[in-house]
Amino acid sequence: MARRGCRGAEIRSRQDRAQIHQAVRGQLCAVERGRDRAGMAAVPERMSSVAETHEPGRPHALRAAGTASFPRAGVRMRRDPTIPLFLFGWGMLVILPLIILLCFSFFESRNFMMIYQPSLRTWTELFASGRFEVLSRTLRVGLNATIIDLVIGFPFALWLAKGGVSKRTRSIMITLLTIPFFLDLSSRIFIWRGVLDEQGLVNTILLHIGVIQTPLRLLYGEATVTFGMVLTNFPLMVLPIYSALATIDDTLLAAAADLGASPGRILWDIVLPLALPGVVTGIVFTLGPALAAWVEPTMLGGGFVTLLSGSIESAYEALRYPTVAALSSFSILVVFVILWGFMAVSGRIIDLKSMFRNING
Repeated sequence: MARRGCRGAEIRSRQDRAQIHQAVRGQLCAVERGRDRAGMAAVPERMSSVAETHEPGRPHALRAAGTASFPRAGVRMRRDPTIPLFLFGWGMLVILPLIILLCFSFFESRNFMMIYQPSLRTWTELFASGRFEVLSRTLRVGLNATIIDLVIGFPFALWLAKGGVSKRTRSIMITLLTIPFFLDLSSRIFIWRGVLDEQGLVNTILLHIGVIQTPLRLLYGEATVTFGMVLTNFPLMVLPIYSALATIDDTLLAAAADLGASPGRILWDIVLPLALPGVVTGIVFTLGPALAAWVEPTMLGGGFVTLLSGSIESAYEALRYPTVAALSSFSILVVFVILWGFMAVSGRIIDLKSMFRNING
C-alpha cells in the first residue's frame, strides 16, 4: 500500500508539473501578444495562484516572473497631458513633411520648372524607365544586408545578454559596438578601400602566400557594397536586440527550464516573443539606412553599382523635384510595407484603436 501511495503521489506530481508548464506558457503568450488587457493585468495573480496551488514549495520564480511589470486589474492610469502635445509635435515635424513629400511626387517638372497639376506621369516614368532596375537593385542589396545582419546579430546579442559572459567582457563588447558611432562613415568605408583594393592588404597577403597569381577584383561590385552595408549597420541591429534580451528576467527562463522545457523550446516560446520588439527595431534601423545608403555604393561601388541614392542625386541635380519626391516616397513606403508584413507574419499587428484608448485612459 505504501508503495502504491508513493507511486500515486509521483504520478500526481508529474501531472502537476505538466499543468504548471502549460499554464505558464499560456499566460506568457497572452502577455506578449497583448490581445487581452484585462488578462494581462490578471496574469501575475493567475501565475502565482497556479504555482501555490500545484507546488507550494516553489512559487517565487513564477511570482517574480509575473508580478514585476503589469498593473493590477481595475487600476486606471492617469492621462498624461504631455502626450497630446508630443503627438502634435511629432505629427508636425515627421508626418507632415512626409505627406508634403508624397504630394510633390504627383506633380510634374518641365524646363526646370514645377508644374503644380496633379499627374501620375512621374510614377509611371519611375516604373517604366531604367530607374525600376535601380529600385529593384536597391531593394535587393538592402534586404540582403538586413538579413545578414539579423542572422549574425541575433546570436551575438543573445550570447552577450544571456551567454553568461562577465561584466567586463560585456562592457568591452558594448564599447566596441558604440565606437563606430563616433567615427565618420566615409572614413570607415575608405579604410576598406585600402583593404580590398588590387594593391590592398587582402590581395597582398594572397599573392605573398601563393594562393593567387594575379590580384582579385574585390571592389566595384554588388557583393562589396552589401559587405560594406553589413559592417556599417551591424551595431544598429545588435544594440536594440541586446536591449530587449537584457530586460528578460533570468528567473523566468530558470522557471521554464525547471518545469522541463528544452533550450530550443525556451528560445522559441519565451525568448523570441520577448525579443521581437528589439528585432523589429533593429530591422528598421538597418533597412532604412541600407535603402538610403550613399557612401557605400559610391566608395565601394565606384559608380558601377547605382542605387536609389545615386538616382535621387542625379534627379536633384537636374532639378526634377517630383522625381526626387517619388523616389524618396518609394523608399519610405518600402520600409513601411516590409515592417508591416513582418509584424503581420509574427502575429503582432498593432491595434491603433486600443493604443489610443490606452493613451486617453
